Amino acid sequence: MAEERHHTEHVPKWKKDEIANIKELIQSHKVFGMVGIEGILATKIQKIRRDLKDVAVLKVSRNTLTERALNQLGENIPEMNKYLDKQTALVFTNESPFKLYKLLEQTKTPSPIKAGAIAPMDIIVQKGPTSFPPGPILGEFQSAGIPASIEAGKVAIKETKVVCKAGEVVPQKLATMLAKLEIYPLIIGLDMRAAYDDGIIYGPELLVIDESKYFSDIISAVQNAFNLSVNTAYPTSATIGTLLAKAYAESKNLGVNAVILEPGVMDALLAKAHVQMTSVASKAADKDANAVDEDLREALGAAANAAAAAVPAAAAEVKKEEEPEEEEDDHSEEDGMAGLGALFG
Repeated sequence: MAEERHHTEHVPKWKKDEIANIKELIQSHKVFGMVGIEGILATKIQKIRRDLKDVAVLKVSRNTLTERALNQLGENIPEMNKYLDKQTALVFTNESPFKLYKLLEQTKTPSPIKAGAIAPMDIIVQKGPTSFPPGPILGEFQSAGIPASIEAGKVAIKETKVVCKAGEVVPQKLATMLAKLEIYPLIIGLDMRAAYDDGIIYGPELLVIDESKYFSDIISAVQNAFNLSVNTAYPTSATIGTLLAKAYAESKNLGVNAVILEPGVMDALLAKAHVQMTSVASKAADKDANAVDEDLREALGAAANAAAAAVPAAAAEVKKEEEPEEEEDDHSEEDGMAGLGALFG
């Protein structure tokens, strides 16, 4: 006990203040997380801190002091200590862990890779022209393992090539040429290791949400539920209008097909009877013109003339569609693509 008291007395005040500050930030925020800051310049961290100031507090401290603060708080919080590794920062917020993760992902930006660094993935240089004029740079590309030549007065990459495989060390010459080509293999930003929220620790694998797929799944679920409700005639506030419209249409069809003389179907029954009557009259008139009266003959003649006039017009329209001019065809294709774009967003 004496040794412990002696040790405590020699803890510098600034360390005690730092531990107290970390504890106060944890207790005053709903969520806190641990993030990796390896390889991030101090200027970048300052910018991220400013970008997050309205929704989160970013604090960089020594791992040993953070560990002491977590141990002193007790409960499940000390379990966050296992995520302390290398360069670590703490981030505090009153937003959900999922929103915090999304915000941290938005801080990540492409960055050039340094000589001697390990390639995190295959580094690929794509075939195509560059903005560099002919000169010594052509030899620099080739000595870095990038196939290049002169095309149309500019240096061009001759073929798409993997210039450094994942896990390999990036040579100095290659790192220099990648930077000149503005190829940035690294994604630098705050790397969420874990977030603590009300006794639950969330790893990054639980915080990754594909919002477009999530939204699509919700829409699909709503559509399926709606169809199920309508097809099983299960009334809800969302489907009652469709159910009533469906019931009305089905009852009207039944009334027409069963020739039920009700006010709601009389118009449809009369229209159906008129069509049937004109069909019978037309067949009778074909056999004997005197089989129908003058008024009915005029009505049948007007209908026949209208049908005859429609045939040449339809044929002309078909011919016009079959023999378009070459220039018009180009426009129609473009219009069609534009229409598809408008349809699918």
